[in-house]
Amino acid sequence: MITSDSEKVIIVEGLTDKRQIEKVINDDVTIVCTNGTLGVERFDEMLEMYQLDDRDVFILVDEDRSGIKLRKQLARELPHADHIYVSSEYREVATTPEHILATTLVGKHFSVNPLFLTQLSH
Repeated sequence: MITSDSEKVIIVEGLTDKRQIEKVINDDVTIVCTNGTLGVERFDEMLEMYQLDDRDVFILVDEDRSGIKLRKQLARELPHADHIYVSSEYREVATTPEHILATTLVGKHFSVNPLFLTQLSH
């Protein structure tokens, strides 16, 4: 039961992170919210629902204590996942300026709205 036919999945912490990414990305990608740390049962459901073992998985979480903890957990469970980092200057995906986020996503071969690549500041 996949919500999209895309090959790429980005795992984020919350809905505000998802909305921030959706603003800048043009790619066909499924964005999955964990809503914080994951229990084993919840992770197994997510693994099956989104077929994470068979897709290109990217982890994009906040650079704070809970985000780092979640990243470590996901890295153990999904060793094939690629990690995307936001600057510790912004700490949160949701508060990272769109042009910074767009540049970061392009660096991981995502298609983004070119409008955000030409912005010098937010």
